[in-house]
Order: sequence, then C-alpha cells, then structure tokens
Amino acid sequence: MKAYFDTTVLVAASIASHPHHSQAVTAVRAVANKKVTGYVSGHGLCELYAVLTRTPFHPPVHPMEAWKIISENVLAHFQILTLSAGMYRAILQEYAEKGWIGGRIYAALQLRCAKKAACERIYTFDLKHFCELAPHLRNRICAP
Repeated sequence: MKAYFDTTVLVAASIASHPHHSQAVTAVRAVANKKVTGYVSGHGLCELYAVLTRTPFHPPVHPMEAWKIISENVLAHFQILTLSAGMYRAILQEYAEKGWIGGRIYAALQLRCAKKAACERIYTFDLKHFCELAPHLRNRICAP
C-alpha cells in the first residue's frame, strides 16, 4: 500500500509525549518494515523540522536532534515528493480564487503530493481541513 504522511503524523511519531504518538509511530514503523510504501513532501520535511525545533516540547528538541530524527526515521525510509513550479502556481491561484486564507495552503500542498503519487492512504491528524480541501479524496484521508 502507498501511504502519504502529513506533518502532523510525523511530529506525533517523533515525540514520545505526544498524545497520538503510539498510533503515529506504529504507522511509521510499518514503512520502516516495508509493509507500507511511505511518501512525504519536501516542504513537509521542512515543516517537520520547523515544528520540532520551535514547538515548546519538554525537553525542547535541539536542531541536531531534529536532524537525527528526520534523517533516521523519515529520510531513510520514505520517498520524497516534490511539486513543479507550475503546480505551486496552480495551487496558489486555485486557493486565491476560492478566497481561502491562512495555513491551509500547506495542507493543500501535501494533498497535491499525495495525489501525484496516487497514494491509497493519506495519514493526517488534521482530518477536518484535509477533507474540506479534498472532498474527492475523503475515502483515502484518515488518521493512522
């Protein structure tokens, strides 16, 4: 099975005290064990680094620790997806025309990557926004 992993899932898998850690880490381990083909976006990786190093976790995540988490748990096992310049332009135009504002554009980018890879599952803990942005993918969007 091909599965796309949203940043919310990767953060939860990375932080043992996160309320969704057990279910997220189980899904990430399925990728590491080659039971699932895992996909992430390049911009999602950067978002993961930003969240890990900026969120006030106790103890805080040092930048080198964030790099170690990402390199060992994600880069070693997941395929990285990117979008073309034209895809970014189309997404920005679409969301501007719909009058949508704020950070949901990042979810839109992740959804476009998942669609590009034809993933059968899109794992996220932001179910509401993902389903609102891509109702045609609702049957693929779920929490791990």
